[in-house]
Amino acid sequence: MTDHTLGQFIRKHRERMLPQDVGLPAFGRRRTPGLRREELAQLCEVSPTWLTWIEQGRPVSASADMLARLASALRLTAAERQYLFALAGRVDPAGAAEDNPQRSSAQAIVAHLHTPAYVLDRAWNAVAWNQAASDLFTGWLEGDRPTEDPTPPNLLRYTFLCPAARQLIAPWEERARRLVAEFRNDCGRHATDPDIHALVAELSQADAAFARFWQNYDVVPREGGRRDFLHPARGALSFTQTTWQAAAQRDLKLVVLVAESKQ
Repeated sequence: MTDHTLGQFIRKHRERMLPQDVGLPAFGRRRTPGLRREELAQLCEVSPTWLTWIEQGRPVSASADMLARLASALRLTAAERQYLFALAGRVDPAGAAEDNPQRSSAQAIVAHLHTPAYVLDRAWNAVAWNQAASDLFTGWLEGDRPTEDPTPPNLLRYTFLCPAARQLIAPWEERARRLVAEFRNDCGRHATDPDIHALVAELSQADAAFARFWQNYDVVPREGGRRDFLHPARGALSFTQTTWQAAAQRDLKLVVLVAESKQ
């Protein structure tokens, strides 16, 4: 999307607002419909010049906080707010809270699947999973993690920091290297997300392999295909993995593993 598209989106929504909608007096002649730029700028606590430039499509900086104030002043719906942040290439600071309904739906879906399935958020935290996934990924999901561990069950933390993962995932180094390249590709849309920066910094310091793979700057798409495991109780297992993105919440990914038939 271009800066021009972002500016047009803001201008169109500004023109749809009535002064009385935001507690401003409606008297006086107005040459254009809706709010004046100066009025919207005052509501958002930004300069009228900045608002003029962004509506004109000039390459001005728009922080996440500024966009949040703009979305609030324009009374954007959840879909409109998501579109605004996408146009600006920013991460919505309220995104995590807005994910909750989608996460509840995701949990209901995976609970009805009889094959291992889990849902990842933008930082690859598992936000939903079923019992089959918990049984497969020893040491990662519920029932396997220390009760005093306050961190969410993150796929990268599990892969690089949990000794059980290095025994389970086969071949570990090949899959781990690919996973880091997939994550770099996936988080490119959220380059300013502080949670992702913190996760990368933590893993780079904690594990030499992750640091080496991350510094390779490899970028590959997240693809499905065969996944092999050496389970401590069930022995060698093979699955075909498929990943889907949620239509209503693009940051959520549903991962399903279907057992390969034995010849």
